Amino acid sequence: MARKEKPNNGLRVEVRNNNVDIALKKFKKMVKNSGMMLELKNKAYYEKPSKKRREKKNLQKLRYKYKNIKENNNY
Repeated sequence: MARKEKPNNGLRVEVRNNNVDIALKKFKKMVKNSGMMLELKNKAYYEKPSKKRREKKNLQKLRYKYKNIKENNNY
């Protein structure tokens, strides 16, 4: 039996006319937009689920606070 091959989901950039600078620029943009670096940063070490929830809640409070400040300043 042959193994099923996984689809290659990696990022690829084609280098045209030996212009590596443009290809590198495109590649960096693709990595940034894919969220790959953010994911690696988040998975660098184990974080307890309770800490994740607490962080999420604190960010929610901050967004709500700044939204209210912004709305109050518009009047």
